[in-house]
Amino acid sequence: MTTKKNIGLHWFDPFGTTDFKNICNVPPIDGVADHRYVFWDQEVIYKHSISQFLDQYLDVYKGQTTLVHSEHSSVDVAWVKDTYRLTDAYYFFHGWASLDWYRGYNRSFLHQSKDIKHTFLCPNNIVGGTRQHRIELLNQLAKRNLVKSNLISFPLTCPYEGLVVTDYIDYELPLPLTIDDFDNHANNSHQITMWTQAANSLVQVVTETSYYGNKNHLTEKTFKPVVLKQPFILVGNRSSLEYLRRYGFKTFSSVWNESYDLLSDDERIIAIADLLEELEHADWASIQKQCEPIVQHNYDWFYSGKFEQVLWDELLGMTQTW
Repeated sequence: MTTKKNIGLHWFDPFGTTDFKNICNVPPIDGVADHRYVFWDQEVIYKHSISQFLDQYLDVYKGQTTLVHSEHSSVDVAWVKDTYRLTDAYYFFHGWASLDWYRGYNRSFLHQSKDIKHTFLCPNNIVGGTRQHRIELLNQLAKRNLVKSNLISFPLTCPYEGLVVTDYIDYELPLPLTIDDFDNHANNSHQITMWTQAANSLVQVVTETSYYGNKNHLTEKTFKPVVLKQPFILVGNRSSLEYLRRYGFKTFSSVWNESYDLLSDDERIIAIADLLEELEHADWASIQKQCEPIVQHNYDWFYSGKFEQVLWDELLGMTQTW
């Protein structure tokens, strides 16, 4: 591994922010950086938000800059590199975050015996802006009469953008939808809280942060059903399941049709809703039994150190030329 003496490191604090005012800095040894690394690894890259940041950042910090991110095969990363003449480096930040946040649950006694009463569990919190795919999914679930019989949380008004959900759905629903009396599950990124709900649901529908566009970006949300020993269906970018399998996890194509993963943005949510409708009328006991070895593999892979080793090799590979 080669090391440059004068590296400048920049990241954002508090967690999840991307404003220039929140940039943190580890200055180089002699105060003059040969190369700077900007860690935009927590959040999804969108042209409008990263442009606002880089226009300010590059006006202050001159010279060579590498954008460190957590997006695989991303057209937005390609656009940033071309527009701002930056280099880039990739690693799976949210894999590391999940291992940190969810450590120790394998040593607990929180798992419960399965008592399936619902087809799926689907927590949601932010539904405006770039996350309106969650509203699209709710529309499709309502169209198929899948809302009342399942565990779904959904706000009446997006807590971050003020978007009123009823202005965007085609059906009358008793919003907000709640899972139970303690209904901020979807906002507890760093905790696993839905033990009973997971035990009572056949699958978890993970509505990921990123859905639209050609990129892969998964967050800690995807690993919650892994820790809960629950099968999952991913509402994320095209090829999200394929991307997850790159890291050693298994998905459920041997149990149900996962071709939705390769469909276009317009088609994918409809196919997922169709799949959930099929599962609503399926033999739950048979499906649960078929899923058990896959669920156990994913749980063991997450906690055995094998997933961490994959991430560590990836991280070393990223930094070997720094």
